[in-house]
Amino acid sequence: MKRLIPFLVFVLLVGLFGFGIWWNTWHDARYVPSPLIDKPAPDFALPKLDAPEQTVTRASLLGKPYLLNVFGSWCVACAEEHPVLMTDGRRLGIALVGYDYKDAPDNARAWLRDRGNPYDLVIADQPGRTAIDFGVYGAPESFLIDAKGVIRYKHIGPLTPEVIAQELQPAIAAVKRETP
Repeated sequence: MKRLIPFLVFVLLVGLFGFGIWWNTWHDARYVPSPLIDKPAPDFALPKLDAPEQTVTRASLLGKPYLLNVFGSWCVACAEEHPVLMTDGRRLGIALVGYDYKDAPDNARAWLRDRGNPYDLVIADQPGRTAIDFGVYGAPESFLIDAKGVIRYKHIGPLTPEVIAQELQPAIAAVKRETP
């Protein structure tokens, strides 16, 4: 019996190690399900990046679907995503709202001026407090929000042409069918 216990512990550890390798091989670590899907987007009141004296609220965006894209001038992955937004952003058929996250406004304005601005509107959350309500882990992240202000889709990481074609466009089409 004394020899069986170490053997069983060894088998258990090998099994756990094997499961860990399998999980990391076949599980997409970028996929984190959002508890906010099919729930109203959080209320917010944030300044426009280009006119900080003007405030944008959740209520002011109701009526038409939009894609909220979280970015920052400090974000390397956002720089990778940006050319895709410049090319495909206007083809989405809905408003593209930039969400400048934890960024100095002057840096964000310069970043958009240098790279081009794909957004219809840019809001700024310099302290990052509102992003917490959205469940933002970092940048880039994108949220598809329907005309009623309900989050229908979330993508963590850079949008690519493949993600847009395979995931985002079908989600936008479904949202548009629901929009009166």
